Amino acid sequence: MNNHYNVEIPSDSEVILGILNNSDVVLKKLYLAYFPMILQLVINNNGNEDEAKDIYQEAIIVLYNKVKRGDFELSSKLKTFIYSVCRRLWLKRLKQMDRYGGDIKDFEDYLPVEEDVERHQERDLQLNKMGEALKLLGEPCKTIMEDFYMHNKSMQDICERFGYTNADNAKTQKYKCLQRLKKLFFQQQ
Repeated sequence: MNNHYNVEIPSDSEVILGILNNSDVVLKKLYLAYFPMILQLVINNNGNEDEAKDIYQEAIIVLYNKVKRGDFELSSKLKTFIYSVCRRLWLKRLKQMDRYGGDIKDFEDYLPVEEDVERHQERDLQLNKMGEALKLLGEPCKTIMEDFYMHNKSMQDICERFGYTNADNAKTQKYKCLQRLKKLFFQQQ
């Protein structure tokens, strides 16, 4: 296939090391490297360029999280893994939009990657629900939770910010907030 982007394709190990070292350069290279292949997949299977970009971005996130978690074993070429994830995501989306004709035109070999895709979507769903639950939580709980879990603030910082008499009182409040958050979170299941 013509690669009119003139892109230098990074080696698989370069990509994995790049992700582990948070290298923007490698991620940019990766974004460009295999996009033409995914564009071809999506356009030839009832999709357009925007949808291809969407699917590709999601697949890169799946790969990124898998490498960061440390359970990525390169049993295949990276190209095959990315293609397989995109294929799986696109198939799912086609079915959701009722555009699936029961057949998908393939351009590359692919692997079964259902588990990775499901895990990624499950995590996304959980994060969305957590965001919703936090919104419902109200103050001061919402800020306490965000300060502690997202901004890594200490109990002492939180204590001073909210004017608690000591860190133990702040801890008690945080515990109550956490119980409420769990309750709200599970109500949304």
